[in-house]
Amino acid sequence: MQLQGFDRFKSWLKTGATLLLMVALSLGLSAAASRPTTIMPAGNAITDGKALLRYSLPIDNAPVRDLQRSLEDIATQLRANRRWGAIAGDVKQASWVLRDKEAALLASIPDAKQAEAQALIAQIKEGIAPLQAAVEAKDKEQTFQKRTELLDLVGQLEEGMVKGFPFEVPTAYNNLPQLKGRATIEFTTSKGKITAIVDGYSAPVTAGNFVDLVKRGFYNDLPFTRSEESYVLQIGDPPGEDVGFMDPKTKKYRAIPLEVLVQGDEAPTYEITLEDAGRYKDQPVLPFSSYGALAMARPGEDPNGGSSQFFFFLFEPELTPAGRNLLDGRYSVFGYVIEGKDVLEQLRAGDKIESAKVVQGLEDLVEPNVA
Repeated sequence: MQLQGFDRFKSWLKTGATLLLMVALSLGLSAAASRPTTIMPAGNAITDGKALLRYSLPIDNAPVRDLQRSLEDIATQLRANRRWGAIAGDVKQASWVLRDKEAALLASIPDAKQAEAQALIAQIKEGIAPLQAAVEAKDKEQTFQKRTELLDLVGQLEEGMVKGFPFEVPTAYNNLPQLKGRATIEFTTSKGKITAIVDGYSAPVTAGNFVDLVKRGFYNDLPFTRSEESYVLQIGDPPGEDVGFMDPKTKKYRAIPLEVLVQGDEAPTYEITLEDAGRYKDQPVLPFSSYGALAMARPGEDPNGGSSQFFFFLFEPELTPAGRNLLDGRYSVFGYVIEGKDVLEQLRAGDKIESAKVVQGLEDLVEPNVA
């Protein structure tokens, strides 16, 4: 399996002048990404996989997004020489949303989940005080930790706002497994454990294929076959001559189409790269801006030839902001590593995934309709 354009991307980044250009593009992204969107906030590329997963949820509730953005911004300010005044403003804004917009937050929650949502809001409110104390003490570590704890609760609140699956997957793909939600995958590798969340709301066919293969035990005891330091770590080539998954029911190679959901679109684009579709500046909902992005590999020039091989993206995200690299829109990103990035850094070709299992979300896997 070859990453089309990836070797070109790698050699491009090796030149010093181009590297400086990439840095300049990264620093100038605010203006380029300032057009209105209902999915991602304007500003620099988001490099936190958890944040990308929160923003990509198919919900429409302005107060919860305001609450999330206020807490997300704390990390930005902490990286910018500890701007404690701005951080205090973020905490104040979050407190205001919780105090004055609780009814609006609950308005998007189905009746069956109201009690759970009210309990989450109460927990978030309780967590504001220790966050405020950490900010007043200018304790960077505690501030980041308390902010992360609150955002995990906000993410749970947002997940409760999702009402059904947001679009119809084309019937042409009914023969493929689909994930109508999200799933958490735990990898046990020769160097330690990694946890990832795969997103069926944005890539139902790609994520469904992956979750189905994990369920089958396909990746257990498979070695990583391609390791490019600071670039990608690839796996999923089965033993023998086959380069992908051969479905035991159909006896055929299971091919997965390229699947990319663009910010502002109601459903993914299939079977064509964004470049070939003339959408050069459009940004995917799931970009290659986070270390540990999971993406489907594919052979040569065929955008629809992916099967079982996938890769973890390893390159420094500040140099590959969303919409500013050769990978966004050319490969299907379907999830992000949320725990174990330190383990991912240690893995090389020859290391193994000893086991992979679905620890949450298997109920959202829709089995293929094979005649």
